[in-house]
Amino acid sequence: MRNITASAWDSLLASQSEPTPFMRHAYLCAMEESASACPETGWTPQVICLYRPNASPETGLAAAAVLYVKPHSYGEYVFDWAWADAYHRHGLDYYPKAVGAVPFTPVPGSRLLADSKESKATLIQAMVQMAQDAKWSSVHVLFLSGDDLQATEEAGWLERHTVQFHWHNAQYEDFDHFLASLNQEKRKKIRQERRKVLEAGVTFKTLRGQEIQTQDWDFFYKCYAQTYFEHGNAPYLSRDFFQRMQDTMPENWVLFIADKDGQRMACSLIAIQGDVAYGRYWGALERVDCLHFEACYYQPIAWCIANGFVRFEGGAQGEHKMARALLPVKASSAHWLAHPSFADAVERYLEKEGRGVAAYLENLEARSPLKKG
Repeated sequence: MRNITASAWDSLLASQSEPTPFMRHAYLCAMEESASACPETGWTPQVICLYRPNASPETGLAAAAVLYVKPHSYGEYVFDWAWADAYHRHGLDYYPKAVGAVPFTPVPGSRLLADSKESKATLIQAMVQMAQDAKWSSVHVLFLSGDDLQATEEAGWLERHTVQFHWHNAQYEDFDHFLASLNQEKRKKIRQERRKVLEAGVTFKTLRGQEIQTQDWDFFYKCYAQTYFEHGNAPYLSRDFFQRMQDTMPENWVLFIADKDGQRMACSLIAIQGDVAYGRYWGALERVDCLHFEACYYQPIAWCIANGFVRFEGGAQGEHKMARALLPVKASSAHWLAHPSFADAVERYLEKEGRGVAAYLENLEARSPLKKG
């Protein structure tokens, strides 16, 4: 990312159909410079830029994408371990592969930045040529936008789909108005869960942007890291990464801090851009029944209602989110495989998997928590 200016990259990003804060130049640089996603952790960035003839690098950027060359499949949230195993069993190398994604961030959005359909098509061709020259087994663009998916489909890439859960604001006046849109069972459940947190003596404070001071980021990271360690893993992101968020992108963050008996004991962090909020991280130093639901769903939803945000994206997987009125949506990825026989086999696999995902979505939609009629 150092070879392209932030203004050129971010200007092109802003013109896309689904820009997110996670594709900003500062965010991607912070991933690498904080040693969170870098060659040492298995994420080697390769930035592809196409320029208009006779134009300056600052004003002539026609298309751009960042690929990560990887020796593993960790931190992607689109699982291809079975593909890697099949390659291995046939004496072939699946790694290195290339991934067009935001590391550790399963948020749909624009990945192939371009000023026109023609530029995007040329960018995709350049990605394939780079893969062939470098002898990568494959290229995968994850959680891509609808127009990115259309472009890769037209280029003959394979499609893969999964399910996420997003909350949509139907112009609710307040949280009670939102609850009134749910069926009685779900409405009662949410009220019970919120009551348990309140009766435990937990209250919340919300900080936005520059209000989040260094000590607040320190507390957040303590909670975030402890939650990872409790699950037997080291955290993907370093403290330095979040310091860079405070320094370069403070306007894109909202922090909910839980207090109990005068002591901070949990928090959740969401990202924001435009009128969309993205649930990202949480952690707790003490266990309280239903605290996760309050910190990660109810506090952000109430905040979105109060601040006029139209959508809250809950992240990858998690059917339990439906009970909190986050509804199922389809998220997509695109895949190019160099080996023709494996490409054919994966295509057949994805056709079968796709039918299963469609049936799963249909089943989920039939169980909507919203009132009928």
